Amino acid sequence: MDKALAGIRVVDLTNNQAGPSCGQMLAWLGADVIKVEEPGKGDVARYSQKDRDRPDADALFFLSFNANKRSLTLNLKHAGGQDVFRALLRTADVLLENFGPGVIERLGFGYAAVRELNPRLVYASIKGFGSYGPYRDYKSYEPIAQAMGGAMSVTGFPDGPPTFTWPSIGDSGTGMHCVIGILAALMQRHASGQGQQVEVSMQDAVVNLIRVSLRDHQRFGRVMERTGNQLGAGVPGTTYRCHPGGPNDYVFIFVQQQMWHPLLRAIGRADLIGDARYETPEARGRNRAEVNRLVEDWTAERPKHDVMKILGEAGVPCGACLDTGEVLTDPHLLAREMIVEVEHPVRGRYVTVGNPVKLSASPTTIGPSPLLGQHREEILAELGYSDAQIRALAADGAI
Repeated sequence: MDKALAGIRVVDLTNNQAGPSCGQMLAWLGADVIKVEEPGKGDVARYSQKDRDRPDADALFFLSFNANKRSLTLNLKHAGGQDVFRALLRTADVLLENFGPGVIERLGFGYAAVRELNPRLVYASIKGFGSYGPYRDYKSYEPIAQAMGGAMSVTGFPDGPPTFTWPSIGDSGTGMHCVIGILAALMQRHASGQGQQVEVSMQDAVVNLIRVSLRDHQRFGRVMERTGNQLGAGVPGTTYRCHPGGPNDYVFIFVQQQMWHPLLRAIGRADLIGDARYETPEARGRNRAEVNRLVEDWTAERPKHDVMKILGEAGVPCGACLDTGEVLTDPHLLAREMIVEVEHPVRGRYVTVGNPVKLSASPTTIGPSPLLGQHREEILAELGYSDAQIRALAADGAI
């Protein structure tokens, strides 16, 4: 069975997370993603000391964002390595890069130069602030993108500072936006026969993801404040402590008006149906503390999974706050192959995240990330290089 992107070749020059997450999604969807890395070093994520858990294997961080790819080592500062890279680009459908401002242009592979080599190529760039605008020369990382995109200003509790959130909306969020752009450009190429440049900045991606807060600013005519776990004006609409009271023994419950009576029945408080103090959203808003107390009096006596089951079966939206260990063993995620085991040639078996995009005619098989340069000879042979030529390039430091 062909994969959705079978026949599409992606040259992935990226490091760390934003770019590699984009390349990995394309690989999961069936593209041949060739990760081009510096000889002897490779993606810094392979060996970053802050992420490395064992000295003899690539870091789990690297494995999390480079599954299903092939690895080719090239010295892009070496004339021979540049020749190989040009040959590779002539066979490619997509080039993906996330170098710092001006770096790829100085190497001689800016969009104008690459378009001369292959006018059908989709040239995708991920930048902190993009290639134009007042901040174009500034570097960025995940928390910088969250700060500059406005996300930190609306995250946290009212009496605390702007707060960084661990879900990588700046890195992986940007990577997924870039996937969309690449797929759109490939579709347009079917009609035009021409590639184009795709650019996504980390700041832009975060702004797109906080558009509800920006809408509220315009609705209310003021800067949006941090509200902790309270979701809008809905009551109940926050976290509630569960038994036995550990740091993650919480559920999130959100009730719209039609769910208020089912909630009261589920928690054994049908006697409050029709009580004017709680019967409308406005009344519950005025008596928020009382409503939250009566809900938590019930949740605090039960484990979070029991609370979720009882309320879920009653038609009331409720989610247990899963810790990382619970996510890795969650039966629903296992059934949906969102948590999978992969065999790695050095590590052996390890657990990783699967593909969240489910295609009925193109199911994803999650493979391991490549060892550094693992597919060098294989890829160069595909480009027409002989064994002798490959040995000469290696001896000269080009690959």
